[in-house]
Amino acid sequence: MVNENIPHPKLFVIGPEGEQIGVLTRTAALEKAAEMKMDLVLISINPKPIAKILDYGKFKYLRSKKKKEEKAKQSRTENRQIRLTPFIGDNDIKVKAKKAREFLLDGDFVKVSLKFKGREIQRPEFGHETLMKFYKEVEDISSIAKEPTLNGKFLDMFLQQDKKKILQYNKQKKDKGE
Repeated sequence: MVNENIPHPKLFVIGPEGEQIGVLTRTAALEKAAEMKMDLVLISINPKPIAKILDYGKFKYLRSKKKKEEKAKQSRTENRQIRLTPFIGDNDIKVKAKKAREFLLDGDFVKVSLKFKGREIQRPEFGHETLMKFYKEVEDISSIAKEPTLNGKFLDMFLQQDKKKILQYNKQKKDKGE
């Protein structure tokens, strides 16, 4: 809260350079801020109301700049999903693995879901075999974050990028001259 919007009758006031001015009434604190051609900003209300005299426009600008910097430092990882079936063709596995490779290199997690249809669920070993074929295509840059587990009609496996393997992958790619 700023200037006239401050509801407290008495405030502990801090000056623009951080010096302690002391306990003042709201009107006295507003007059003191007006003398300095600055604003009175309520900083804290617990345990007692504390206000600081400062340039509110500059304060807002610096606060928004700090928030932007914090947001830029945050890393965002997304969960991506690849769908397979137990008897998918080898070429189709390669196409889907290529897309999963892009996701992994971007730093995303990849959920590989294998959907069983009809009576296929009676033979989950075919699903495990297909998932391992898929993993062999991307194992040079990834590791298994969660082993394949049966979840209803789906066999799910989670992959994540492996930084050590990616460094080796990039080195090999560089050596080949790609």
